[in-house]
Amino acid sequence: MTQQQAVFNQGLISFLQASPTPAHAVENMVRQLQEAGFSPLHEGESWVLEPGQGYFLVRGGRSLLAFRLGQQPVVEAGVCMMGAHTDSPCLKVKPNPELVRQGYLQLGVEVYGGVLMHPWFDRDLSLAGQVYFRNEAGQLQQALVDLGEPVAVIPSLAIHLNREANKSSEVNAQLHLPPVLGAAESAVDGEVAEPALKRLLASWLKREGHQVAEVVDFDLCFYDTQPPALVGLEQSFISSARLDNLLSCYVGLQALLATDQGQAATSLLVCNDHEEVGSASAIGAEGPFLESVLRRLSGDEQQYQRMIARSLLVSCDNAHAVHPNYADKHDENHGPKMNAGPVIKLNANQRYATSSETAALFAGFCATAGVPVQRFVVRSDMGCGSTIGPIAATRLGVRVVDVGAPQWAMHSIRETAGTQDAWYLCQALQAFITGWTGQE
Repeated sequence: MTQQQAVFNQGLISFLQASPTPAHAVENMVRQLQEAGFSPLHEGESWVLEPGQGYFLVRGGRSLLAFRLGQQPVVEAGVCMMGAHTDSPCLKVKPNPELVRQGYLQLGVEVYGGVLMHPWFDRDLSLAGQVYFRNEAGQLQQALVDLGEPVAVIPSLAIHLNREANKSSEVNAQLHLPPVLGAAESAVDGEVAEPALKRLLASWLKREGHQVAEVVDFDLCFYDTQPPALVGLEQSFISSARLDNLLSCYVGLQALLATDQGQAATSLLVCNDHEEVGSASAIGAEGPFLESVLRRLSGDEQQYQRMIARSLLVSCDNAHAVHPNYADKHDENHGPKMNAGPVIKLNANQRYATSSETAALFAGFCATAGVPVQRFVVRSDMGCGSTIGPIAATRLGVRVVDVGAPQWAMHSIRETAGTQDAWYLCQALQAFITGWTGQE
């Protein structure tokens, strides 16, 4: 690992640590964009855009779109698009969460996305997310909250009380997942406890300098407080929560920030929330966020269609690396390895949007960047996941290639990726941006 790669990975680790929720990830990306001179845009206002300048928009606080306008018109050069998602599977706090069981205070949770549940047990958990509150003047305000310190745990049941735990152990999300916050003094089991969570949030907000008269609502999730780390004998791996898919958000952002004002084609990054639950929302990939911006950039319908015909979207979402203990879960000719380069993802049933043309184009970007490339096809007797790629292809009619860095333990509370692969993917994306000529 070179010094440049080491600095890149430390930036990734810092981003992962500072982004326990999609809203925090967007806030951190906005900060980097502003430091690089990108200007904010608002969908409800008129836009006056200048070639070479960078701009960004935020929708719902959890989805972000940023672009640098090229020197050539978008209808001639097209748009170099990169897509990722800001959300990860997690445990979200219910609106009225307080539970009292056996004298302990717990919070009820919903399972968000395809969570691998067992790794959530016996972890030091904290809370983070968006909180809406009224100040002393009665005004509704919003703030990001990250308690930072461990405030809860989901204890495992001792094996002495479940001798079959290592053979089969079902997790009931309603009964077994509510985290324990502590003792509920003088409480009776089953009673609705005093809203301890809102008191906790109000106290935290006041310490941060906010005037809080009443906490009105929140969008909170639990997260593991163990920080990301480089692991392995030669620090070959990055171990962290939310690698799927904050790794792709970070990589796409760094590729965009590496562009310069003399770039011919327009380069764009979109990071949507709600991919893990289907993307069907106003801020998800199935919503109008990306399309509405592209239409404003192009002008009338004919110009829009010309632009789309000359554009390409690289949909970035991590891929399944072959697991040495479960190698039979992969097709023997399509098992991506760690630190062996970005993965082109293909599926005959269109769960990925890659075509032979777009696969060839991306392989060319990798060759230009001097990085290796791999291909993944799921076993023919297994189901295949999906990404924002097919959604964007269907909604926009744009060419798409689905790619990603290989990783282990996808959708676990802690995942593992190679220390080389995020860097490799970033180099390939930069080659895409600098080499795109708007070919049809």
